[in-house]
Amino acid sequence: MRRILPLALLATLARGDVGDPQVRTDHPWYPGELAFSTFERLFATQAEAYERVTGEPVDTDERKALASWLWRSTHYFHGAEVGEHHWAAGAAPPQDLKRREWPREYWTGLFARGFGLCYTTHAEWGAEMEHLLGHGRARTTEHGVHTSFEVFLTGGAYGEGRWALLDHDISSVLFDEEGKRLVSLAEARADPRLERRDYLPERQRGWLPCGLFEGDAGSYESWSFAEVLPGYAGPPPMVRLRRGETLRRYPDPGLDDGRTFVFWGRNMNAKRIAGPERDRTWVNRPDEMRGSKTGTSASAGMARYGNAVYTYRPDFGNGDYREGVVAEGEDFVVLGFATPYLIAATPSADGPWGVTEPGCTNGLVLRGKAECAVALSVDGGRTWHDCGAFADGMDLTDRVKGRRQYLLRLGAGAKALEGAGISITTVCQASTSVVPRLKDEGSEVTFLASGHAVLSAGPALDHALAHVVDGAFGTPSVTLELKAPRGEQAAAVYAAAQVESGDPPDPEARYAIDCSTDGGRTWVPVVKDWTVPRLGEDPPAFWPWSLCFGSREMGGAGGPVRVRFSSNVGKRIARAEAHLVYRTPSKDATKVTFDWGDRAGAHRESRVFAPGVPATWKLGTGQGVTTFWVEFEPVPAR
Repeated sequence: MRRILPLALLATLARGDVGDPQVRTDHPWYPGELAFSTFERLFATQAEAYERVTGEPVDTDERKALASWLWRSTHYFHGAEVGEHHWAAGAAPPQDLKRREWPREYWTGLFARGFGLCYTTHAEWGAEMEHLLGHGRARTTEHGVHTSFEVFLTGGAYGEGRWALLDHDISSVLFDEEGKRLVSLAEARADPRLERRDYLPERQRGWLPCGLFEGDAGSYESWSFAEVLPGYAGPPPMVRLRRGETLRRYPDPGLDDGRTFVFWGRNMNAKRIAGPERDRTWVNRPDEMRGSKTGTSASAGMARYGNAVYTYRPDFGNGDYREGVVAEGEDFVVLGFATPYLIAATPSADGPWGVTEPGCTNGLVLRGKAECAVALSVDGGRTWHDCGAFADGMDLTDRVKGRRQYLLRLGAGAKALEGAGISITTVCQASTSVVPRLKDEGSEVTFLASGHAVLSAGPALDHALAHVVDGAFGTPSVTLELKAPRGEQAAAVYAAAQVESGDPPDPEARYAIDCSTDGGRTWVPVVKDWTVPRLGEDPPAFWPWSLCFGSREMGGAGGPVRVRFSSNVGKRIARAEAHLVYRTPSKDATKVTFDWGDRAGAHRESRVFAPGVPATWKLGTGQGVTTFWVEFEPVPAR
């Protein structure tokens, strides 16, 4: 930030905070983030669920794919998302986005939304398959009104490899007539009987074709092209909490009063509850999926969205505020904010895309009695928006909605801000499926804080531009630079680029991501010789762009880290992002509070967990449990 901002004095910073607090409950389907916040945890959780449902171990490519399909079908629903600010055009409804602008990042889709249209969910899902099955073994397939998904399976009936249809969005997998293997899209198109529920139902092994709606049969009649490597995965979702900050998550919309609806998606307004929803889905009815003979029934609001609310009360009197400082001087303080969720909004009108219109509220609100100017930056300090004089209840939602980060500049020094009672509330949208839930007849909670946090360059193009030190977007090479804040050490780097690949993909094209900790004198690979493979039968055509992504552990580098994206045959890098996972002091304990109700009434219990020590906690839940919210709060070590 010293390179970007004309700041006079940087603070000597406090050493505390809570880095990456997570919990997992023993709920059989919705245990919370610690069960699936990395691919390793996710695959273990998927295998447990699949074995519980089918009685079969996850020991083949086919079963890995089916376990992933079962889990995604019960945790991610069909719904219209709003585009993010990845490109200069900014956020927009799906119909206004070009194909390359569709959301494609896996963890954001899973944690910040939990819903998306068919092309979005299947593009994002491709990143999971890259880790689960191997390189290039997934592709989206475009059918005009529908986008489906195939995976390349090996072993057993699949031999050295065959494409298999794995459609999460309409809940369809199709087996051959003998029930020995999953069929490909080409086979399904050649024999439409395979999509019928009444055609040799025993071949389906308990998985109903077109499980959400029988009318989805026939979705594969046309086929225009496929996308190979259609999505990507950035860093695992991590939260960093500063002293004076709380994070409260709600699995259902409405916040504390049940009437404040803050979201980032299409407003369906089902049963007068504003925001995204889905009536036909296996989300919130996972036990009904296996063995269903009739599919899901329609029930308005069966799946909706949740919220993640950050409330930050920086203490300008004892120095704790410095944990949130990016830079400061005698007459200003710049506070930073970052989240794995998406900053949400309450629209001013009831239209379907009201969140994209001006006049939104409740996403970012300042309270207190400060006398100073306020400015915001959403592009890493490249540009600033003058927001006027501080006012109690100041609402800056329109400036930050749909983003994952911002810088807030208060035009007064710490001494002047002491006693002003400043609080900063940032309300984000969170997937309902990743908020931890308690179960009936006793619940066990496991807590772990890894002591890590994330600093990002991107994913928004304007934010990444603040970190460009060499090359340029739209050319075959661009280099970004990041440095862990407050002198902390880098633990890992995650990087991704949307690259030109061609139709068909150029077999000579190689893509690389490299990093350097010595100003670019020497480089080590993050991704080496990345290709866009052509496996099995070709589609009618290829989408001419693909995603290249990967990660590398850094071993505690303390200085700036450069990340270079390049191609060997002049293919352009359209957009790129880099994320630095760094080690936080994490000396503070964490207070975890669950608020729930059961047939015995309302309950609220808390437990304080020591830093860096995994621990469990048992709660005496009764029958008919409903989890209202869960909250994290740092407990300072003095």
